[in-house]
Amino acid sequence: MAAGSPAGGRPRIVAIANQKGGVGKTTTAINLATALAQDGHPTLVVDLDPQGNASTGLGVLPDRREVGTYEVISGERALHEAIQPTEIENLQLAPGTRDLSGADIEMVDDPARAERLAKAIRDPRSQAAIGDFEYILIDCPPSLSLLTVNAMAAAHSVLVPLQCEFFALEGLSQLLGTIKHVQQRINRSLRIEGIVLTMYDRRNNLSFQVEQDVRATLGEHVFDTVIPRNVRLSEAPSHAMPALIYDPNCSGSRAYRALAGELVRRAAARLAA
Repeated sequence: MAAGSPAGGRPRIVAIANQKGGVGKTTTAINLATALAQDGHPTLVVDLDPQGNASTGLGVLPDRREVGTYEVISGERALHEAIQPTEIENLQLAPGTRDLSGADIEMVDDPARAERLAKAIRDPRSQAAIGDFEYILIDCPPSLSLLTVNAMAAAHSVLVPLQCEFFALEGLSQLLGTIKHVQQRINRSLRIEGIVLTMYDRRNNLSFQVEQDVRATLGEHVFDTVIPRNVRLSEAPSHAMPALIYDPNCSGSRAYRALAGELVRRAAARLAA
């Protein structure tokens, strides 16, 4: 079985990646996961970012991260030992810690360094714990590091949050090159789940122009849903909760619910095809 090939089609593993920081990657991870969970799809968030912002944003503060993804990547602990519940029904978390910042250096001499997370997910000891999830969302660090490659090696697909700014497409080409490299060398079944436009300001002509350029270049890879620039999305992490809990009716929360619905419909259409 390829590292990212489905086992019975469940769970669906999606890496959320962009090497550029500040594009709404973690905001997308926690709010999309919350929307899926609230819609009845049991979801696990795997926090691979050394900053641990997805963990904080889901209410799991550092003193509750005794076992995290660093221990899983290093092989010290099994994945199921890192998983813990959140305050949100149907949503669980494997938290990230600052220890992940040294993981790239520690893995560099391991010939199988790119497949450590995939191995942990396949580990029979953890199958009972992850088998009930429909989705596993991996929040990657804002870099094309070994941690990001591990996420892609373990995933079925990559979802790319793309900020509506002038140089958006330039950075994207490097990320797409990394995805292609992983497809060719490690995980042949890896695909692009889609590009989601974030921080969209309808009052700004630049957002519209970027949207037009991205859709003309990438076509059906771009989600119909766009995530607006919304102050409630920015405020929610300081309260250690997703925006969908902090303010369920704000425009950002509505957009992430729409994105979750579109993600599920796209998956169903692929299966039907």
